[in-house]
Amino acid sequence: MIVKVCGLKDPANHAAVAALPGVDLTGMIFYPASPRFVQLPPDAFETGKETTTHRVGVFVQEEVERVLELQERYRLEFLQLHGNESVDYVKELRKRMPAGTKIIKAFAVKSEESLALTHPFHGICDYFLFDTPGPGHGGTGRQFDWSVLEQYVGETPFLLSGGIAPEHLSVLYTFDHPRWAGIDLNSRFETEPGIKDIEKLSQFIAQFREP
Repeated sequence: MIVKVCGLKDPANHAAVAALPGVDLTGMIFYPASPRFVQLPPDAFETGKETTTHRVGVFVQEEVERVLELQERYRLEFLQLHGNESVDYVKELRKRMPAGTKIIKAFAVKSEESLALTHPFHGICDYFLFDTPGPGHGGTGRQFDWSVLEQYVGETPFLLSGGIAPEHLSVLYTFDHPRWAGIDLNSRFETEPGIKDIEKLSQFIAQFREP
């Protein structure tokens, strides 16, 4: 089960999260309107230490050229598209991105009709991310009705997002779907936007991964 921690903008905090046992993906947001927007240069995030985690770059309707530029500079292995990117956009990105790169496409879910929007993206995205609808393109810190996902019958695996917090552990233990691939953690584990509470994260991830 994948554990992704998103919205990391401080190099020291990013390094601490990347070093936590059980973290697979660390997300860096490259959307200027986000309070978690990464503004520091790539060198600031280089610690020289080996890590088993993979970096995810989060983009909102960004030009393909810019996405590819930032992917190279920040050594991004996953590209998460969190806007209204078209199928043609994803195909163009996939054609030009380095081999081995994975694409995550985010969708706001509020009904079975929302899930129908995923249909054209099957086969061109590696993962979907199901999030809570909000007024903008960022996370809301609120949970959506996960029971809607019972209607998801696609083949593309998905990450569960949307205000996941420590109190949701019992619900996560009982959540089940054949395409559920992992969770996305963000605002409910922060001391301030972009800064994660390492102890809180560590405890939650250890409990989540308990057999």
